[in-house]
Amino acid sequence: MLTRPLPLLLSGLLLSAFTAHAQKTYLQCGRLLDVRSGRAQTQMTLVVENGRVASVQQGYTTGSAADKVIDLKNKTVLPGLIDCHVHIETQPGRNNFSEQFILNPADLAYRALDNARKTLMAGFTTVRDLGGSGVNVSLRNAVNRGQVVGPRIFTAGNAISATGGHMDDTNGLSRELMDKLGQPSSVANGPDQCRQAVREQFKRGADVIKIASTGGVLDLSKDGSGPQYSEEEIKAVVETARDLGMKVACHAHGAEGIKRAIRAGVTSIEHGTLMDEDGMKLAKKYNTYYVPTIIAGKSVADSAKIVGYFPAAVQPKALSIGPLLQGTFGKAYKAGVKIAFGTDAGVYRHGVNALEFQYMTEAGMPNLEALRAATLNAADLLGETTNLGTLEPGKLADVVAVDGDPLQDIKTLQRVSFVMKQGVVYKQE
Repeated sequence: MLTRPLPLLLSGLLLSAFTAHAQKTYLQCGRLLDVRSGRAQTQMTLVVENGRVASVQQGYTTGSAADKVIDLKNKTVLPGLIDCHVHIETQPGRNNFSEQFILNPADLAYRALDNARKTLMAGFTTVRDLGGSGVNVSLRNAVNRGQVVGPRIFTAGNAISATGGHMDDTNGLSRELMDKLGQPSSVANGPDQCRQAVREQFKRGADVIKIASTGGVLDLSKDGSGPQYSEEEIKAVVETARDLGMKVACHAHGAEGIKRAIRAGVTSIEHGTLMDEDGMKLAKKYNTYYVPTIIAGKSVADSAKIVGYFPAAVQPKALSIGPLLQGTFGKAYKAGVKIAFGTDAGVYRHGVNALEFQYMTEAGMPNLEALRAATLNAADLLGETTNLGTLEPGKLADVVAVDGDPLQDIKTLQRVSFVMKQGVVYKQE
């Protein structure tokens, strides 16, 4: 005797039948790299179902006739890579300063879409976008809806700084233009304005808060090394962000600005060029991540040698700050500071993010630790360890594959031949 209405019973049976025969994907891996243990297991199969890793099996296994098999027997397979510092809307060029007066949001959107595709094809299935115009929020949403191709994006929306700071877009303008444009919405001074700025980015859809506790290299202020926020102001940012469930990334070059930010409780220091021994000790004490962006430092230093490439205010900063990043990173790693992978893509061209691995290992970080920085550590920094960072049952099926062994030759990561994000294959060579 039926105890439920017939339509409900039939729909339940159909759902059960669909679930039982839902297609699985079997990735047959010649070498499967476990970044947690540091071991590469041979002849393994990764089973993917509904966008997640269903199981990891020994040997080359297959399912039913309805299932899909992908042959990666001559590849090394590892988790999708994570870049914790990109600017998806921007790209390097001589005209960066004038672009703010020329490009419309739609122009930025088309460019960001191309940058996102390049990033995903390079094996970076997740990125943390640390500041743009707001187009970054819309792009994140479009990627999440499956409307466009790109990496999973966690974005800061508009980054926040003090008057005259790194995100004050009126730096370098005439006084008349400054008066007409007024204070940019990304500029905040004093604890109350800092709290309001955080709430504004939350309202606009940001996932993370980005601030600048010192000046920067590519803005038109005269110096990037001095502190530009008080510890009280940074604490106001951190406390407000924490109340809203968000972490705080802090752009900082100068030693004092770095130390203030760490003591105030930021989650990560970005760039950290002039971090001194005391700053490294504080980072260890407060469990603060360091995201070094070595490739950006090298890129701006190289570009600064080209006559006329940068405005006069930028060139000396690029020449003095850029070359120091790799050395600071090496000292921080040896001191035991937690490292998460980040490149500042947008300062250099998108799609070559993996060059950062080479620079990290040149500075003394072992290949495995560099890989962990872009998987385990990056997932931890994002607060996404339940979904990202390893290829374990239940995690999202973000998978990349390369020829060769990145534990022996880190440069193999610059030649990714297979990319899967959340169970969908985007690249297969």
